Amino acid sequence: MNKRYMTLTVLALLLILITLPLSAAGKTEEDSSMAEERMEGKALPPPSLMGEMYQKPDDEALRMKLTETQYDITQLNGTEPAFRNELFDNHEKGIYVDIVSGEPLFSSTDKFDSGTGWPSFTQPISSGNIVEVTDSSYGMSRTEVRSYYADSHLGHVFADGPQPTGLRYCINSAALRFIPLENLETEGYGSYRYLFEEPVRLNGNLSIRGPLMETDISESELAVFAGGCFWGVEAVFEQLRGVLAVDSGYAGGDEESADYHTVSMGTTSHAESVRIYYDPDLISYSTLLEVFFTVAHDPTQLNYQGPDHGTQYRSAIFYTGEAQKMEAERYIEELGRSDLWEGEIVTELNPLEAFYPAEEYHQDFLLRNPTQGYIAYWDIPKLEELQRTFPELLAVK
Repeated sequence: MNKRYMTLTVLALLLILITLPLSAAGKTEEDSSMAEERMEGKALPPPSLMGEMYQKPDDEALRMKLTETQYDITQLNGTEPAFRNELFDNHEKGIYVDIVSGEPLFSSTDKFDSGTGWPSFTQPISSGNIVEVTDSSYGMSRTEVRSYYADSHLGHVFADGPQPTGLRYCINSAALRFIPLENLETEGYGSYRYLFEEPVRLNGNLSIRGPLMETDISESELAVFAGGCFWGVEAVFEQLRGVLAVDSGYAGGDEESADYHTVSMGTTSHAESVRIYYDPDLISYSTLLEVFFTVAHDPTQLNYQGPDHGTQYRSAIFYTGEAQKMEAERYIEELGRSDLWEGEIVTELNPLEAFYPAEEYHQDFLLRNPTQGYIAYWDIPKLEELQRTFPELLAVK
């Protein structure tokens, strides 16, 4: 009888420990939804491992690969003991990947000591690799966190974390594999080294144009370019005088597969693209081409840009008519004779069949998240180069 009582007491204390920070702060389901809203727009594009897919082995292979604890937690939604797990007190630099599939999930740059006894993070590396579902077990309503590709149970997220997100991702060590910083390249995660390098910070010398106001685009012309992650490309063109509207989205594929998760897998014919409405009396298509090839991206990188690998990050122009096609061909020919780029220009020319706007949280991403890690390291330098190279084209000087 005493043994049973002690077991029930331990279980009760464990549940209290998991939820104590949430209940102590008087959090509610409404607070949880507010946390999800704060996370909207915090995604990092998940650079694929040279287009390789993250796979979940079958159950037989999983049982051979995983320890009993790892299997129980990732496949049966178990929870490991607080303070008695491998990674809660790990302070090394590196990233944490799914123990099942290897998909990147969290970075040490976002890890903090929550005092709960489990690894805790303020945000994932990419919210595109995290799935949040309602967990009503144990008579509570919590937000469970699962990996996207492997569907592994990871832990829960609570709205009681530190800034900048106010979130606490409480994760089981057994669901993670830690990749030390010095092993990123050898383990195939070299594209994530930027997380640990000093980013370019905004300063008083950089002027960023505010949101483009809704305006009449009936007399405008349309250009569609693809040059890697659409966040930075969109931001570059938003700075130009004569540009009326810019949208991030997908071109080159069909409507059914035009969503972030599907395109990010690299299995569709889409490219992350930007749609630009511009006033031809104020800025020409040839000027847009010049900015595209000079500042917005590197046209010599075949099916990748910086850390982002896959055909979805290819360099491409989607022309709206014969005039744009001829202008682009002429410019590429001239560029090939210049010494601006040492490598071969690999930009594709394709007719624009359709453009599908990306999810709302991708729109104006740099403007809303100028200090976010990926933006600060990869995209702010593009705006600085634009300001140095084309000051006469800027809407804000």
